[in-house]
Amino acid sequence: MKNILYILLLTSQLFFAQNGFDRGNALYQKERYEEAIVEYESVFATNQHSAELYFNLGNCYYKLNKVAPAIFNYEKALVLHPDDSETVNNLKFAQKLQIDEIKVIPIVGFSKMIQDFTSIFHYNTWAWISVGLSVLFLVCFMGYYFSRLTLTKRTFFFGMFALLLLLLISVSAAISEKNNYENEKPAIVFAEMVLIKSEPQKASNTVFTLHEGTKVFILETLNNWRKIQLTDGTEGWIDKSAIKEVK
Repeated sequence: MKNILYILLLTSQLFFAQNGFDRGNALYQKERYEEAIVEYESVFATNQHSAELYFNLGNCYYKLNKVAPAIFNYEKALVLHPDDSETVNNLKFAQKLQIDEIKVIPIVGFSKMIQDFTSIFHYNTWAWISVGLSVLFLVCFMGYYFSRLTLTKRTFFFGMFALLLLLLISVSAAISEKNNYENEKPAIVFAEMVLIKSEPQKASNTVFTLHEGTKVFILETLNNWRKIQLTDGTEGWIDKSAIKEVK
């Protein structure tokens, strides 16, 4: 009986979530963006979310010229689907609405080479690559073990070592990308204007000013304050109420 109730509850949640999403799409087509936002956000009440839902929300906010919510939802969509070119493109358009122009300091040297390589795939993709290489390694091992021809044995033997090397590389890349994902804590400034302080207190000196839509990265947490870093390396403290964390 409990299983039946659980199935009915899950089915009803999915039904209402789909209804909210579909109603949001219909309202978006009619250019009723504020009403569409209400319908889209009603889906969250059912504990359902997706990259497409955040993408559509971002589009609604962009149409309403609400820069911070638009960028925030595009960033949320990219967390779930990092390689979606349409989301990346729309995010660039939304970022043009920002007041702040923060430069990006590029990583150089060997660290850049490593990061460029590991960022080719999401860490989940690297994990699946590792699984595939493990299967191929097992196949080569079986071929080496059961083969009776010297040439065939040598072929499988060298194949095993080549696959083992690739397996170690893919596992290392997956771990590196996973660590980068967990350590990176992006947030979007939602306050129309906020003063960034040199210390976690209102009476401290103001080091610079930020406006809505700017992306920051959280380094530390202290009570109601967050130490942030910009893409140009600048750091300071911000009241947590002025930002919204992406993940």
